[in-house]
Amino acid sequence: MRVKPAPGLSVRDPETKQLLPVDGIDVPDDSILWNKILNDGDVVLVPAKSSSAKEGDKA
Repeated sequence: MRVKPAPGLSVRDPETKQLLPVDGIDVPDDSILWNKILNDGDVVLVPAKSSSAKEGDKA
């Protein structure tokens, strides 16, 4: 999954201690730590891009 800081927040990666970029980072789906941070509202999910579906719809 890809997460980014919630609006108005700066969030550090617990492993690297670096601030998360505004466009987000990829983290493991099954990470207990990242799921807790997500559930706490400090980060939000970045929607997945579905470019392949839109390319085929052009007519």
